Amino acid sequence: MKTEDIEYHADGARLVGSLAVDESLPGKRPGVLVAPEGGGLVDLTKSIARRLAEAGYVAFAMDYYGDGKPLTDRDEVMPRITAFMAEPSGIRARAAAALAVLAAQPQTDTSRLAAIGYCFGGTTVLELARSGAELRAVVGFHSGLATSRPQDARNVRAKVLTCIGAADPIIPSEQRLAFEKEMTDGGVDWRMNVYGGAGHSFTNPNVGALGMPGFEYHAETDRRSWRAMLDLFDEAMDGARPAA
Repeated sequence: MKTEDIEYHADGARLVGSLAVDESLPGKRPGVLVAPEGGGLVDLTKSIARRLAEAGYVAFAMDYYGDGKPLTDRDEVMPRITAFMAEPSGIRARAAAALAVLAAQPQTDTSRLAAIGYCFGGTTVLELARSGAELRAVVGFHSGLATSRPQDARNVRAKVLTCIGAADPIIPSEQRLAFEKEMTDGGVDWRMNVYGGAGHSFTNPNVGALGMPGFEYHAETDRRSWRAMLDLFDEAMDGARPAA
């Protein structure tokens, strides 16, 4: 398993993402961009990239804030996220630059690209899709669904899956309904899985340390949503999943 930090630039920032690829596998294979939770690129995100590489994909975990360093102060994170959401051109540019790094890898089949994201990372890959990026599939795990540019859904080329906890306190049913309308009005091939008993950040085993109500790891939903992602990849990549 090869892992490598790769520097790239976008939106006036020096960014450093993390590549994972199994070089022992022959030929080209689908590439998956991984967008982290709002705090930025952490070990958990890198482990997800490695897990995808073990399954036979090329994976690149992107950086939001510069130098590959996450932010640990919520009071610093939230204003940045709010700014990205108010004017999504910045986060779209950062995600597009990361996607270009993924596409440039010699093992990547550039005709079969996907993007997945967690929490604000889900928001990020949805914004990337709204920009018209050449993606086969986009998956958001406990992702924020709102956007300041719902009209851009008409640009989405990917098949879209969002995996949402029914008890998520920051993604209420009203936001889900607005997203459904946006995707439908935009003519997108979309689906949404809503998981009973799951709250926010249900894929993050460490989230309980935050002590925030409604933020809790849910192992069963973590497994089910990962399987749903693989099923979408299998469909969107022409049945070319490299490994189970």
